[in-house]
Amino acid sequence: MKAVYDTNIFISALTLPGGSAETALVAAAEGQVQLCISKPIIHEVLDVLARKFSREPEELARVAVFLVDLAQFIEPKSRLKALRDDPDNRVLECAHAGGAAVIVTGDKAMLALGEYRSIRIMTLRAFLTSLGDAS
Repeated sequence: MKAVYDTNIFISALTLPGGSAETALVAAAEGQVQLCISKPIIHEVLDVLARKFSREPEELARVAVFLVDLAQFIEPKSRLKALRDDPDNRVLECAHAGGAAVIVTGDKAMLALGEYRSIRIMTLRAFLTSLGDAS
């Protein structure tokens, strides 16, 4: 299954070891999920880790390499304006350009869409449940 994880999933996985978000990253690392990521998503993850979690530059560099290695790198060619929060639009762009089937997020505005251009938008819990059903 091709998916895009919203920034909040990456932040949870990287700051709360052993949680559901980490399970989602492991699923991508093991090839159960074909993860797509873009430069704006990586930048937002690094920015949040630096600002809110006081991560050092060396650790941020390791995270950036990890994310690029974990996922298919997507370079969206068009800008979308479907949601108020611009970083949310960057997630939609990545999913659309990468041909993702699903966006996994905890963001209420994105979840309220339910679907965008045939891309399902779902909670982490629903996504992990669907992975269990698919195996």
